[in-house]
Amino acid sequence: MACLATSEICDTNQALVIKGDVRVLQPIFQIYGQCRAFSGPIVTLKVFEDNVLVRDMLESPGDGRVLVIDGGGSTRCALVGGNLGQLAQNMGWAGILVNGCIRDVDEINACDIGVRALGSNPLKSSKKGHGDKHVPVNVWGTVIHDGEWLYADSDGILISKSELSV
Repeated sequence: MACLATSEICDTNQALVIKGDVRVLQPIFQIYGQCRAFSGPIVTLKVFEDNVLVRDMLESPGDGRVLVIDGGGSTRCALVGGNLGQLAQNMGWAGILVNGCIRDVDEINACDIGVRALGSNPLKSSKKGHGDKHVPVNVWGTVIHDGEWLYADSDGILISKSELSV
């Protein structure tokens, strides 16, 4: 699937941006993984310093989807590491957005997926299994729903209520 340029999406869909059907995420996410640009339908996950549900989700077929993990913005531990990055690649996920940290940066950078995160932290998360799947999440002031679309490239990250074309 060819990825649309986020700047072009903004330029050609100005009415949707004004209406709020296309939203621009805060420019605070670092770029990881080999896919600098990626897009796909969103699957949401809300966790806090616990990545059991992250693994559960990534063990299912990705089918070109993007996992949006709302980790509450915590930078105290990592929610995704090299093993989960490889799992996501193997299971066909297009990308992962982490409102939190990752670890094993070199391993994730070797994976053929797109990853965005606030940063890296070598400390692994807890393993309690707490969290919620397929719920609306709030990532730095932007509410994101399961089934919406994410478009990411070097210019930024967009959330759209529906799939876009230019």
